[in-house]
This record gives sequence, C-alpha cells and structure tokens, in this order.
Amino acid sequence: MRGPLVLPERELHWRFSRASGPGGQGVNTTDSRAELLFDVARSDALPDDLRSRVLTRLASRLVDGVLTIVASEHRSQLRNRDAARDRLAATLRGAIAPDPPRRRATRPSAGAKRRRLEAKTRRGQTKRLRGRPDE
Repeated sequence: MRGPLVLPERELHWRFSRASGPGGQGVNTTDSRAELLFDVARSDALPDDLRSRVLTRLASRLVDGVLTIVASEHRSQLRNRDAARDRLAATLRGAIAPDPPRRRATRPSAGAKRRRLEAKTRRGQTKRLRGRPDE
C-alpha cells in the first residue's frame, strides 16, 4: 500500500475569468471563476502504473493529457480555488482506486428454481381466472 498522493503546486496551473451568476456589480469586475489544469500525462508526481490508470479512466475528460476542473459556484476566487482543488482530489481519488473484485458467477439453488416456477404457475392461474367462464 502506498502513502497519500501529493501533487506539487508547480504541477497545478490556474486560470481565472469572470464568472456568471449572482454577485451583482461585483461579478462584472472580479475574476472569481477558477480553472485548475493538471497535466496528467506529464506529471512527475504520479507513478507510471497510476498515471496509465488515470489516463484510461479519465480519457473522455482529458484534452491532450490535461485534466481541467472548473469552479464558479462561489462569489470569491479563494473559495472557488478551494472547491476546484477538492474536486481535483476527488476526481483523482476515484480514478486511482483499484478495480472492485470480479463477481463469481453462481447458479440459483433448487429451492429458488422451485419457488420461481410455483410463482409463475400461480400468476398464470390468476390470469386464467380473469377470462370469461367457459360455457
């Protein structure tokens, strides 16, 4: 088992822009929307096996090997930076997680088969009773 994964700040690149939504006049003047870019393909912080796992699992979200996280739900840039950092951590944690154990196929027991057939028979009788009586 490995220790916690730590990404150096030099591998995280930030971009800021004006966010939409609430904030009144302040939203028109402050760059509160935060974009966090992390280059997964060129990262030195990720071991090779984890990097390949992240690249395959997040392939639909990557552009040239770069993962972009956007946060604009808060009015302050600082809170949006924290939200983006948390979201990046959660995304990477999910992508790095090992595969769940494979399910072993099992067969239904004899009792389960018997109960299933009895239920089907009862259901068929119920439907037959709904028809018109034979004359």
